[in-house]
Amino acid sequence: MDVGQRRILAIETSGRTGSVVLATGGGQITAAAGPLGVHAHASELMPAVERMLADAGWPADSLTEVFVSIGPGSFTGLRIGVSVARTLSWAIGAKVVAVPTLECLACNALSITPPPPNLAVILDAKSGRVFCGAFEFRDGRYMPTGDAYMDVPQAFLARCPRPLAVLGDGVSRHCQVVLDAGAVILDSGLWAAKAENVVRVGVRLAEAGQYTPGGDLLPCYVRRPDPEEKWERLHAKP
Repeated sequence: MDVGQRRILAIETSGRTGSVVLATGGGQITAAAGPLGVHAHASELMPAVERMLADAGWPADSLTEVFVSIGPGSFTGLRIGVSVARTLSWAIGAKVVAVPTLECLACNALSITPPPPNLAVILDAKSGRVFCGAFEFRDGRYMPTGDAYMDVPQAFLARCPRPLAVLGDGVSRHCQVVLDAGAVILDSGLWAAKAENVVRVGVRLAEAGQYTPGGDLLPCYVRRPDPEEKWERLHAKP
């Protein structure tokens, strides 16, 4: 399909707030909405999408692709975003790209001149742990050095190369740990994922043919949701 014929909806609902954008095949942003209200993904996401489509003059069934941030992050937010992407894939045949949330967050550091050579992204995973990923700036973008995983921040940061810059909402809970590790904390305005960076990463993945069948799309939780872990602890055999 010609780049100009592609119509993309990008969804970012991994955090406390969220955002959505419409874009063309080359990644040019056509319309944007957000931030959504705090923990208001369920009530505000689809109305925001409908308003953007109406303002852009795009019928819903003209969307050709959906790029969705799949996590790690807020369990509820991720479920909602992925559910919308799955529904659009089934209802109108839109192709789906699953975009790793930490890669979207790493893109925030591209606004810094020069971009930090080594970047760590940490999100609060509760119980003293973080969802984390390390990135290296190379060829104009941040390349992940491995998959996202969960760890205590001290151990994760100790494995990262120096000099090191850190961003993500895990910084607010583990600020002293980050400073003790000798890392630089980036501005808090760079700690939240943005739908525009879902487009940035998604376009690259789409160009590489990395589409996911809608029926196979799942959030990347890294660990199970808290209610499941609590249920298992309550029902564990002595």
